[in-house]
Amino acid sequence: MGGGSGMNGIEVLLDQGDRAALAEQLRQLWREGLTTAVVRPQERAQLEPLLAAALPQGVGPALVLGTGGSTGARHWCLQPMAHLQRAARATAEWLQGIGIDPGGCELLNPLPLHHISGLMPLVRAEQWEVPLRFLPPQWLREPALLAQQAPLAGERQALVSLVPTQLQRLLEDPRGLAWLQGCALIWVGGAALPQPLAEACRREGLPLAPCYGSTETGAMVVAQAPQAFLAGESGCGQPLPHAELRLEPSSGALQIRSDSLAAALWSGEVWQPLPLQQGWWSSGDLARLDARGLQLLGRRDGAIQSGAETVFPEQVEQALLRLLKDAAIGIDGLLLLPQDDPLWGARLLALVRPAEPQDWPALERSLRHLAEQLPPPQRPRQWLLCEGLERNAMGKWERQRWRQWLASRP
Repeated sequence: MGGGSGMNGIEVLLDQGDRAALAEQLRQLWREGLTTAVVRPQERAQLEPLLAAALPQGVGPALVLGTGGSTGARHWCLQPMAHLQRAARATAEWLQGIGIDPGGCELLNPLPLHHISGLMPLVRAEQWEVPLRFLPPQWLREPALLAQQAPLAGERQALVSLVPTQLQRLLEDPRGLAWLQGCALIWVGGAALPQPLAEACRREGLPLAPCYGSTETGAMVVAQAPQAFLAGESGCGQPLPHAELRLEPSSGALQIRSDSLAAALWSGEVWQPLPLQQGWWSSGDLARLDARGLQLLGRRDGAIQSGAETVFPEQVEQALLRLLKDAAIGIDGLLLLPQDDPLWGARLLALVRPAEPQDWPALERSLRHLAEQLPPPQRPRQWLLCEGLERNAMGKWERQRWRQWLASRP
């Protein structure tokens, strides 16, 4: 489970599957006041330069976690334990504000500890002094097994964090749905919540709390109350008590000011302070702020200019998924990637994984016909069959991986 330590005293723990044992190791290292890196085994070699470098002064015990994997560029983030504990206290305040006693809860965690969303349930459980149950990933893929192995009949209110793909899989099985209905609150984040999935959850009365955060912010800084979600509100809701939001005037990028922001990012040679503008950190996500709270538009670095119009591939994906649902066309995966175009500037290309084996030429014709309901810049110019298309364990598209797949095609 362990991975040794560096010259600067950073203890390295490898997330190899036994999360209960890993969590106990983390608790012990936290009690000793040590800084710890939690990584996947295949990332251990990437840490070597970092382990030989001096840590920033005055940070105190901290966690080193990877961030940015969905864009293809892996970075390392230094998060002081004090900041993560502040984030946990803010989440407790938010729960009290919506009528849930954090001290009377049980936390359920199906997410990996090398990711901030999987680590924070452990921090919250320590702060709130409540039970934490780890849910093996395979249980989330087999709703009957989940219902059998993790019943929710206890006196404590069950709180769980899921990514949309996990939520979708459980919702499609009656036993998974019954299990979800036993939860007092279901945070969902990591990727955009598809509108058809949100509507299905509302029909079933599921207490969803769409949320937003990152490794750099100490996980959640924004969450929508289940009452607002069930009333039909979109977006991610309002900032938690420890955070403020604004938009960068020149770009529209979401900026966050919070006492849970990371202390430093690894530059490749030294630790650099998190880049701030008078205490504000720019997330790289384009957004809108209105009376309902935070509405995400897409990644700043993911937007393309197509035919003199700004196009957000993530938003087009969501629009196409709604059209596919309405047309009863079964798709298990849809990813849009930009390609240079001499006339348009850029156009979208679609990778598709059908729900079941079917006649690809006929399916492609149906997809092209369906896309004609979108504005011309949003219509993919090419549709490709990609039977291996899948999101990662956190429900994110590793877009760089699929760009490489595209480039490797004969």
